[in-house]
Amino acid sequence: MEFIQINEVGPRDGLQSSDVMLSVDEKYTLIRALEKSGINSIEIGSFVNPRSVPSMVGTDELFKKLDNKSNYSVLIPNLKGFDIACKNNIREICLVLCVTDSMNLKNINKTVKESIKEFKQIIKKAQKAGIRSKCYISVAFHCPYEGRVDSGHVKNIVNEIISYGIDEIVIADTIGHALPTEVSYLFKGLLINSSAEFSAHFHDTKGLGLANVCASLEQGIYKFDSSIGGLGGCPFAPGSKGNISTEDLVKMLYKMDLNTGIDLDCLFKARELTSRITTLDL
Repeated sequence: MEFIQINEVGPRDGLQSSDVMLSVDEKYTLIRALEKSGINSIEIGSFVNPRSVPSMVGTDELFKKLDNKSNYSVLIPNLKGFDIACKNNIREICLVLCVTDSMNLKNINKTVKESIKEFKQIIKKAQKAGIRSKCYISVAFHCPYEGRVDSGHVKNIVNEIISYGIDEIVIADTIGHALPTEVSYLFKGLLINSSAEFSAHFHDTKGLGLANVCASLEQGIYKFDSSIGGLGGCPFAPGSKGNISTEDLVKMLYKMDLNTGIDLDCLFKARELTSRITTLDL
């Protein structure tokens, strides 16, 4: 049975656009419940300006409370965020690069070119510090401001980021508009002669998230982001619904005879906890 890696993004991507403000203790309880189900890769938060994303306040305190340090990643927007990550002994950092200027300016107030220049410095610094790095290639298929994105443009950006020594590239359908045929086509082009590690991040805006997982599997992708209860969405991308839900993804993979190492009963208990502490009807 093939093994599929699940990267849980609920504590970060799931909560960042929500009006619900969880305490550090509540986030800790949620993460421990997710770990009890067998999930061992979790994006726990971000080091961003608290005025922009107030729900991410306390990520440093949360990391200190958790035990399995190598299981956790934190999103950082820039060099300042990287310095905070270093001070807190974070083991894995996540960068986000929107491939269109319109979206990147909305997200982190930089052009694509400006972000790539800064990310090159961050990736090199991370290598020297022994910190694992990965980069989300956001709006890789469709942009809410510029429409459909050219796959050749995405491939050029990915190849440049890979040349800096990034450990992992995450192809992200940030607004959930990608078709399975588009997913297959892009991954087919990216994986030719590439030794980089790739994973995928899908939103379910059009109800195609799981279909896009299947399209990715056919191209040899074996790691996926998901969010407990399907929580999530990008606060800077209008109309972007939640991520694919972790429980739906794991259930589908099991039915396909693909192993995730995750206990579904425990996972549904984590979903119930999520619904209770966020007061959301999941």
